[in-house]
Amino acid sequence: MAAHMQIGEVAERTGLSQRTIRYYGEVGLVTPSSRTEGGFRLYTDSDVSKFELIKKMKPLEYSLEEMREVLDVIAELDAEPTASRRAELTSQLIALRGAATTRRDALAAQLAAAESFITQLDERSAQP
Repeated sequence: MAAHMQIGEVAERTGLSQRTIRYYGEVGLVTPSSRTEGGFRLYTDSDVSKFELIKKMKPLEYSLEEMREVLDVIAELDAEPTASRRAELTSQLIALRGAATTRRDALAAQLAAAESFITQLDERSAQP
C-alpha cells in the first residue's frame, strides 16, 4: 500500500497552494486517493506526480480540459492497455507532444522578444 500524505505535505512538495490543490480536486484533475476518518484529503506519490505534471503544463497555458486529456492518456498508458489501445494512446501522446512543442516555441519567441527589449533599454540607459 502506498504511503499517504496530507494536503500540507503535498503543497510543500509541489510548491502549489493548498487552495490550488483543492481546486484541482474539485474540477476532477487530481482527486485525493483517500480520506481520513475525519475527512482530510490524503494523496499518494502518484498524485504528487500528477500535480508536478500539471505545473509543467501551466506555463504553456493548457486549459483544464487539455490537462485532463494529458493526464487521462498517461493514466491509461500506465494501466497496461491492450496492444492496439496502446498504439492509439501512443499516437495521442505524439500529437500532444507536437502541440506542447508549438506552445513552447511560442513562449521561446516571446522570451527572445523580451530579451531584445531589455537589451534595447540597457543600451539606451548606458548612453550619456
